[in-house]
Amino acid sequence: MNSSKNVAIAFLIGGAIGAGVALLFAPASGIETRKRIKDGFDDAGDWARDRYQDTRYKVNDSTDRVKQFVGDKKDDLQAAFEAGREAFLKGKERLAR
Repeated sequence: MNSSKNVAIAFLIGGAIGAGVALLFAPASGIETRKRIKDGFDDAGDWARDRYQDTRYKVNDSTDRVKQFVGDKKDDLQAAFEAGREAFLKGKERLAR
């Protein structure tokens, strides 16, 4: 996962540099060039915000599912422990007679 994260970051940085160079060498007025650069940064910010929200949702969903799983297993383990405890006490009573 770390490797794919690094690739994504490198891709974004490379894209931003490439877009900036292309805009600087493109035949356009200064105002138009600055508008294009601003629009590019706005789009990149929107993309990053969307990825953040998606990731946050997935992490929260996964956390909720893990909590549910642990809660379910806790009940099962508690029931098994109680059954074992009862069996132990019954065996202890039989040996005491």
